[in-house]
Amino acid sequence: MAPAGSYFQEAALPEQRLVEGVPFPAVLVPSDAAAAGGGSGVGEFLAAVRSERASRVEPLLRAAGAVLLRGFPASNAADFDRAMDAFGYEELPYVGGAAPRSNVVGRVFTANESPPDQKIPFHHEMAQVPTFPSKLFFFCEVKPKSGGETPIVLSHYVYKRMKQKYPEFVEKLEKDGLIYTRVLGEGDDPSSPIGRGWQSTFLTKDRTIAEERAAKLGMTLEWTDDGGVKTIMGPIPAVKWDESRGRKIWFNSMVAAYTGWKDGRNDPVKAVTFGDGSPLPADVIAGCGEILEEECVAIPWRQGDILLIDNWAVLHSRRSFEPPRRILASLCK
Repeated sequence: MAPAGSYFQEAALPEQRLVEGVPFPAVLVPSDAAAAGGGSGVGEFLAAVRSERASRVEPLLRAAGAVLLRGFPASNAADFDRAMDAFGYEELPYVGGAAPRSNVVGRVFTANESPPDQKIPFHHEMAQVPTFPSKLFFFCEVKPKSGGETPIVLSHYVYKRMKQKYPEFVEKLEKDGLIYTRVLGEGDDPSSPIGRGWQSTFLTKDRTIAEERAAKLGMTLEWTDDGGVKTIMGPIPAVKWDESRGRKIWFNSMVAAYTGWKDGRNDPVKAVTFGDGSPLPADVIAGCGEILEEECVAIPWRQGDILLIDNWAVLHSRRSFEPPRRILASLCK
């Protein structure tokens, strides 16, 4: 049931999980009143977002960590861009991220454009740099023919399970943090899941400006003879404290880097180490990957779906898929 006069009502999907008594993710669909009143246009949807964001959407996001909006009239990139304006969160420029992306319209970008046969492992968005989005949106413009879900998992619950299973590892991780190392080409490599070149990464073709922007991120650059650059970030915390919820979170890209940062320039085993430079144990990485898969929720995309993720609460990934599939994204400070 929806509150009286609300445009939104909660719904249940078979893929949802009950985590510590809370449905994950939360799901919102048009209310019976909205449907009966003919409020099915994009304008009505955008007005409802503006008027009910604080009262309806944000409490659910805080409780659940992610909210799926399904059945609303956003159908293309322009509608999604207008929805981003309606939500009113400040945009975060994509500086320092690894994924190859293209700007579509306004503040809307493609999601990671790596090949469809590649899985993208679980990660918090831009966890390998100090300036990361607090929220991110995904939008399904074209649903996959098959596969292509964006699985999500609650970060504090992953931390709890890792602490139970690998207490000594987690203790060292909390003490030393992680160092991320990645070699970037000059231009983008769309065949790689981490194929963003340094010019796209730092939004410049000037090496001096790139170095200045890297320094602001706390990142060291080492230029290579072929025009590329080695980026070194860290030590950087791998476990953070979520002040608003009062809990520790598994805020890192450890599994993603160790298993997925692989291309002609990068060896994933060398892509991430403990903050003291010592290697990460392969068996623990594999065990963490298993926990992430066991605890995740993967809801098949439908055209028009908008998924809002609290980046302080939830890690996400991407499953391989059979094209077509077009998922768009927008990052918020």
